[in-house]
Amino acid sequence: MPYIVKTMDKLKKNSPAQTEFYQAAEEVLVSLRPLIDSDSKYKKHNIIQRIVEPERQILFRIVWLDDKGVARVNKGYRIEFNSALGPYKGGLRLHPSVNAGIIKFLGFEQIFKNSLTGLPIGGGKGGSDFDPKGKSDAEIMRFCQAFMTELYRHIGPTTDVPAGDIGVGGREIGFMFGQYKRLTGRFEGILTGKSLAWGGSLVRTEATGYGAVYFAEDMLAERGEVLEGKTCTVSGSGNVAIYTIEKLYQLGAKPVTCSDSRGAIYDKDGINLETLKRLKEVEKVSIENYTKEHPNAEYTPVADYPKGRNLVWTVPCYAAFPSATQNELNEKDAADLLKNGCVCISEGANMPSTPEAVELFLEAKIAYGPGKAANAGGVATSQLEMSQNAGMEAWNFETVDGKLRNIMRNIFINSNETSKEFGDAGNLVFGANIAGFRKVADAMIEQGAV
Repeated sequence: MPYIVKTMDKLKKNSPAQTEFYQAAEEVLVSLRPLIDSDSKYKKHNIIQRIVEPERQILFRIVWLDDKGVARVNKGYRIEFNSALGPYKGGLRLHPSVNAGIIKFLGFEQIFKNSLTGLPIGGGKGGSDFDPKGKSDAEIMRFCQAFMTELYRHIGPTTDVPAGDIGVGGREIGFMFGQYKRLTGRFEGILTGKSLAWGGSLVRTEATGYGAVYFAEDMLAERGEVLEGKTCTVSGSGNVAIYTIEKLYQLGAKPVTCSDSRGAIYDKDGINLETLKRLKEVEKVSIENYTKEHPNAEYTPVADYPKGRNLVWTVPCYAAFPSATQNELNEKDAADLLKNGCVCISEGANMPSTPEAVELFLEAKIAYGPGKAANAGGVATSQLEMSQNAGMEAWNFETVDGKLRNIMRNIFINSNETSKEFGDAGNLVFGANIAGFRKVADAMIEQGAV
């Protein structure tokens, strides 16, 4: 596969020290070999070389005042990766780990995820190394206003429509939208994840978690199995994890774990959703507090995890839902899951499993839904919010949830049928990568080289 080696070598030279981006790019490129070999047009038009380079990379300084009046400085990013299918679409992440490589990996994944939804949206991503933890509401407001003061000139309802991600929820979207409106004098759908009172969409908060469970449901249905009555493990305790847990309960399953950056909860009776929502959405405190109300549950701090393992994945389960962050599930974790009887993995986070873990899942031939397919429900519902904004409409919960359910089913069908078409039936990594790439690549060819 000389084209892959050549492309990766070039990426490592012109985009140094971007490990996560290399990982995401190589996974996709390796999957594409049968498509590239079967149709010469992709080589003829140099699609591989073109698609791994963003159309535009925006890097800017953010200066904001803390509560003591001291000027603080952070870096801001917006990677506008590919617009062949529509305006750039992808979230904004506020987290100290954010750097150019993280944003490029996320933006690259977003191209194919958005393509798989079947909706007219391109791929992009953005964010900052700002850490919201420990900041007052006033500090977060001033940061968001400073961030939007730099970003606003690059976005628009038909060019680039950011959304939320880690560290960016309804509060942050509100502050950013308000600043955009002040700067431009326009009330338009330039952000998704807005409040329901002024242009947001029902189901957007729930969408990624619900979508990951819907995808698991479809994978299992293909095998004649169901989630009802089964024990499930979930990592994370943000929106994705919370609403994965909620949908699992609705389908009759029992989720028994959740986690945050400090530790993990195992509740053999099932995670109490009301308590978890209050701790994370209202009180905004560590899940360590969960055991004060549920003394039979076990809390384990990260420092006490088994060496080289994530405690969540040592718990026996039927299905697992990685819903925290990238590379949270390694080869040892994958081996623990398989040894303990796990038959289904549906990724709610972006690239949460390392390449070695993915290889074990594929070798075991379990139902494995990669993030770019399984967690596409969030961005799909963001586009549904865009549609409502463009039509000056507001759809009810059942309408949006029904559309989300159909989108997730179509993503599964498309990925599964593509895996069969290219001779590796049931390998949804393979199927999702080819299906997502092919639609974007064909659009790039039809639109001509620029």
